Amino acid sequence: MKPFTFEKAKTSAEALQLKNAKKDFIAGGTNIVDLLKKNIAQPDGMVDISIALPTEIKLSEKSVNIGAMVRNTALTTNSDLLKNYALITKAVLAGASPQIRNMASTAGNLLQRTRCPYFYDITTPCNKRKPGSGCSALNGDNKMSAIIGYNEQCVAVHPSDLCVALSALDANVHGINSKNEKFIIPFKDFHKLPEDTPWLDNNIPQNAVITYIEVPKNEFHKKYSYVKLRERTSYAFAMISVASALEMEGNTIKNVRLASGGVSHKPWRWYEAEDYLKGKKVSEEVFKKASEIVTEKVKPLAHNGYKVKMLRGAIELALQNASNL
Repeated sequence: MKPFTFEKAKTSAEALQLKNAKKDFIAGGTNIVDLLKKNIAQPDGMVDISIALPTEIKLSEKSVNIGAMVRNTALTTNSDLLKNYALITKAVLAGASPQIRNMASTAGNLLQRTRCPYFYDITTPCNKRKPGSGCSALNGDNKMSAIIGYNEQCVAVHPSDLCVALSALDANVHGINSKNEKFIIPFKDFHKLPEDTPWLDNNIPQNAVITYIEVPKNEFHKKYSYVKLRERTSYAFAMISVASALEMEGNTIKNVRLASGGVSHKPWRWYEAEDYLKGKKVSEEVFKKASEIVTEKVKPLAHNGYKVKMLRGAIELALQNASNL
């Protein structure tokens, strides 16, 4: 591991003042430490922001605001979230181990890097690690890679469970830059597809830091589901995950949210399936049709065709669970 300096910031302003192109932030450390060990991240210095950013969960009539440094464990135990935003709790409990959840921060979860094996193997070409070197997974072992939204530059997937739930709930990411200017990024625009810059995971401005995540008030706290399919029963990243939430009028779907992980470079919303489901009466046939709409647009790679059938089944199951069908 490359030696580095270590500084502890007390405020967001101080954190941004200390940060530069050759230094990285460290919050919980559950991802950056792995990157340091693998010599993927080699900063000259680390800026600890664990006491510089908000640590509270604040409920209002319009939303809940989750501080950037709220630990993932707190997302699973907070009474306001359990009552009004339980899909978030459900998703967080599906990811990582209790020990990691005790350390991992909310903002850090949003900013974590892909777990693509080629990204972690510094002996192989990877555009995310070394721009312009190529994508080894494109024609390599891509069984865990993307099936939608990718290109020849990168086929990696975003690893977060929390982000799938936040995508489904139309969250907003709030932050501040080094000029003390506040900004808001709708969650659907926060993470990015590979395009021509696969080394960039998100659209956060340079010299900026996340302060909190805002989740608008919704009526999805009664009927929701998070389905995660993985190679082992716990502590594994998703092959496919689905967050579903329904707002009902009797037996009719008034509003619906449907998002997936394990399929793309960013958490993926299935807007066409959502539009189809609105106004439909709950039935296995309707949910099956929604799953078919979802899988019409996916394009599996050489070794991950299994994800298509798995995604279809996960969509149906998530909708059935949410509706108590």
